[in-house]
Amino acid sequence: MPNFRKLGIAAVLATGLALTTACGAGDPSANQSGGTKKITVGVSVYDMSSFITQGQEGMNAYAGANDIDLRWNSANLDVSTQANQIQQYIDQKVDAIVIVPVQADSLGPQLKAAAAAKIPVIAVNAALSDTSNLASSVLPDDVAAGEQEMTAMAEKLGGKGKIVILQGPLGQSAEVNRSKGIQNVLAKNPGIQVLAKDTANWKRDQAVNKMKNWISAFGNDISAVVAENDDMGLGALQALKEAGKNIPVVGVDGIEDGLKAVKAGTFIGTNLQHGRVELGVGLAVAAKAAKGETVEKNYVYKMPQITPQNVDTYYANVVTGKDEFLKKLPDLITKNMASGDISNEK
Repeated sequence: MPNFRKLGIAAVLATGLALTTACGAGDPSANQSGGTKKITVGVSVYDMSSFITQGQEGMNAYAGANDIDLRWNSANLDVSTQANQIQQYIDQKVDAIVIVPVQADSLGPQLKAAAAAKIPVIAVNAALSDTSNLASSVLPDDVAAGEQEMTAMAEKLGGKGKIVILQGPLGQSAEVNRSKGIQNVLAKNPGIQVLAKDTANWKRDQAVNKMKNWISAFGNDISAVVAENDDMGLGALQALKEAGKNIPVVGVDGIEDGLKAVKAGTFIGTNLQHGRVELGVGLAVAAKAAKGETVEKNYVYKMPQITPQNVDTYYANVVTGKDEFLKKLPDLITKNMASGDISNEK
């Protein structure tokens, strides 16, 4: 979180309302199927962003194929709401809990209570500061994502040019780590100068305004735009188009509009963080932990780099062929868990 990436609200769930793929949360029969106890996993997410909505689809697919009772809650960006949701899951004696946290430094008492109740907790997508009571985590490699996008831009510029950088919310783990990755590559390319960098908070509209200000300040000196997510890159494209300028832009996340921009040639590339895959893996890890099976402490989701050469394949998985992709996703996750390449989509 994460990490509030792609906060476009796809759905807003009332506080405390649990959406399930089987029986309602709190229903004693939810754990039973023909007399056989199901694994019950409680999920609390920071908000129903477009990324999380994708992730719910992936979790539902995996739960359906593996006879898991999935209980779902959105915290609607409220820390205390998420804490209450976790406590409710503990009181319901679920078998495991998956959290996409609102804040990195939250939920300490709830994590201790879950550990005391011997309920494994898995953090997915966004990191928690205190991992001592986590059974496992499934987190994106944001440093690698920053390195990949900056490397692509450095190659596009031939190692020389003047760039501007659109950052995520300052201090969030994704912003910090993507910025670190970008800086790692810049250190190897002294011919690239950073004219300006600032946050647009993952938002397209804020990036439009920020880019307009930079165009006014630097004019034709700007050689390229490096955006730490696709929405901000798309905002920069809008401002550039309005100013009659055509310079390369690169992003991260592989949202539908970002993939379309790569197909159209207006992005030189992006990196795919596919919510269906990442959160589906989180549920798979939770199920293993609930069964008492050994799980790794950390699973790393390394975002596939999207280029004009491979974009069509990923576009099909994310957009045009998503229903077919969801059908094969449970088996794909099982294969990826065995291989260790949890972001693989082939």
